Amino acid sequence: MKPRTGSGAEAVEEKNSEACPVVEAVEEIGSRWRLIILHDLQEGEKRFNQLEKSTGASSSTLSRVLDDLEELGLVRRRVEESPIASYYRLTPKGEALSPALEELADWSEEWLEEEV
Repeated sequence: MKPRTGSGAEAVEEKNSEACPVVEAVEEIGSRWRLIILHDLQEGEKRFNQLEKSTGASSSTLSRVLDDLEELGLVRRRVEESPIASYYRLTPKGEALSPALEELADWSEEWLEEEV
């Protein structure tokens, strides 16, 4: 089989490169738990135990995902010494996702059927 060359392959590559930013965004925020936590933090800053209750995530899952989101610059952690508590909130980068998450929710409500 011959490798693709010429304008056909270039056209496919160009078309795929247009989708690339969407693919990159989904890879960064697309895990189930990341989306749940990002959605939950749209309400404002929350303590770790509040997030644990409101998301239903186990403490190990929540800790791992919050660390990931903090590393990606989507969430900021604030630690209080007395009483010892960790608080989490969206960064400006995380807040900028709110309109996209709302649009996805609207699309989902319109186009995805609920399972009976």
